[in-house]
Amino acid sequence: MLCAGHGTRLGELTREVPKPALPIGDDALIGHTLRQLGAQGFTDVAINLHFKPEVIEAHVGDGSRYGVRVRYAYEPALLGTAGAVRNLADFLGRDEDFVVLYGDLLLDEDLGRMVARHRERGAAATLLLHQRHGSNSLVQMDDDQRITGFIERPDAEARARHPFPWVNSGAQVLHRRMIALIPEVGPSDLPRDVFGPAIGRERIEGYPLTGYRCAIDSPARYDEARAGYADGRYRAARRP
Repeated sequence: MLCAGHGTRLGELTREVPKPALPIGDDALIGHTLRQLGAQGFTDVAINLHFKPEVIEAHVGDGSRYGVRVRYAYEPALLGTAGAVRNLADFLGRDEDFVVLYGDLLLDEDLGRMVARHRERGAAATLLLHQRHGSNSLVQMDDDQRITGFIERPDAEARARHPFPWVNSGAQVLHRRMIALIPEVGPSDLPRDVFGPAIGRERIEGYPLTGYRCAIDSPARYDEARAGYADGRYRAARRP
């Protein structure tokens, strides 16, 4: 789980609290994610940390109250979404496939079903996708749900060609061979530096969102996530 960012777009909300530790209903955001993972049968979770790591460690502990075992990886300098995966290669590469989640998501997707589809298709990577008009990062997907390209900052012509654009939802299943495609030096990004260059060489799949998702990247989205929890649109997992 990627939890190292500063969350600066949330302003005062994250001045002293890392974004995954923001409260939503009866728990912190990261607690809801870990509870979902435990309830869905995932047992081992790695969390990368940078900003205020002690806050997350104090809240999560060893993960046992969520039904998981947690390992922490502190990053003195931010490594990016792909660099964080590379830094945990010894942990993640023990299994054939693993799930990477962005730490700012309130998400109730059935990840086990997504992993099963990933394996059925023999994919190197399967990305959870949703539709969002006006996004600056579009994902091209063919009729077989295979990802064929990424479009960054599309102009009006590009948007006209993709009237129902797909967007990366921040959850992905990766085969361990994808670790070898991550640049060995410096920070790197999964879509830009790994998935994009792999298209044509590896099978990169899209998986349409079926559950609730809210990425908390602004104060308004934080309010939306809290409302989604309060009114039941987000289906909270039971405590283990």
